[in-house]
Amino acid sequence: MASSRPVEVFRTFLKLGVTSFGGPVAHLGYFRDELVRRRKWLTEQHYGQLVALCQFLPGPASSQVGFALGLLRGGYWGGLAAWMAFTLPSALLLVFFAIGAVNLHGVVGQGLMIGLKAVAVAVVAHAVWGMAKALTPDVRRVLIGLVAVGLALFLPGNLGQIAAIIFGLAAGVVWCRNILGSSATPLTVVVSKRVGVICAALFAALMIGLPIIAAVMQNSWVSLTDAFYRAGALVFGGGHVVLPLLQGEPAVAEALTQDQFLAGYGAAQAVPGPLFTFAAYLGFEMGTGPTAWISAAVALIAIFLPGMLLLLAVLPFWGQLQQNSLARAGVTGANAAVVGILAAALVHPVITSGITGIAPLIIAVGCFVLLVYAKLPAWAVVIIGAVGGVIASGVGLGIGWI
Repeated sequence: MASSRPVEVFRTFLKLGVTSFGGPVAHLGYFRDELVRRRKWLTEQHYGQLVALCQFLPGPASSQVGFALGLLRGGYWGGLAAWMAFTLPSALLLVFFAIGAVNLHGVVGQGLMIGLKAVAVAVVAHAVWGMAKALTPDVRRVLIGLVAVGLALFLPGNLGQIAAIIFGLAAGVVWCRNILGSSATPLTVVVSKRVGVICAALFAALMIGLPIIAAVMQNSWVSLTDAFYRAGALVFGGGHVVLPLLQGEPAVAEALTQDQFLAGYGAAQAVPGPLFTFAAYLGFEMGTGPTAWISAAVALIAIFLPGMLLLLAVLPFWGQLQQNSLARAGVTGANAAVVGILAAALVHPVITSGITGIAPLIIAVGCFVLLVYAKLPAWAVVIIGAVGGVIASGVGLGIGWI
């Protein structure tokens, strides 16, 4: 592993961290555009395997995928570099919002939201289009993808996504045993089985031990860590699910008003990067004076930690599992199901929340054309879409079907 690779990973993910707007599904599109299509760090098949695995685990799926990509490219330091670079921009923006230094209102703020949501539509559509060509090239896998679309759309919450992955695994075992090619190549990682077992044990120890320690010690720092760790450990299906979990935590509910909570959650929709960085805002608001920055850091690390521990616990055994022919067939079906899940997310909530008028539709179509035919990088398309949204807002075309 080249010693410069963690630096390369940090620079790459820092760019993604300041341009990846639109939520978890859009992040997967940005990752694919930059790391699979442009930089060719891994194949479409291996990327589909990572997405399927992280969709199945609790935690922030897009951040887990980003961490795994950094791990594959630059080892443990690469994984840490990917997480830090992708997470810190939005975390800092939300802390500045808590301080009052960032204003997300007005014509410019509204225009940015219009443009950036439209860009997310284009990025996700581009990802679905590209992954469908690679991961659903025949009738059997197209059918798996279509069933996954239906499950993801019509079953409530994250149940649809989990059901789609399970269906894809089962259908792959039945229908895809004779499909060979690059999808049969196992995804190999640098994590040893010993590290995997240690991470699994640490995850369980913190999950069981933190509530006990918090109850015995009655210490605010332990209670803070416990609240955010438990929320991160119990989230399936993306960052939005963390909202009710955090609202129900006594340590959070007692420290913040409902207005403070919702204001921060609204701001989290407007910044790039993972939605879990909402924890930095909450931690800052729960702190006092100079300790506010420390509590923001503790909350941020605590909410991401369980998902990363679980990923590290599973990855060492993932490659070995894929050596089995039935497991390879199952993974092939799961990859097809991932395309269906992303297609379903493109319909709702990406299009339903992003295309709210003529202007967003024009911006989304234009950005899609720039990605597919002009082959512009996603960060350039983000800037173009944001400027288009501000212009549309300024002339009154942003909202409503005109």
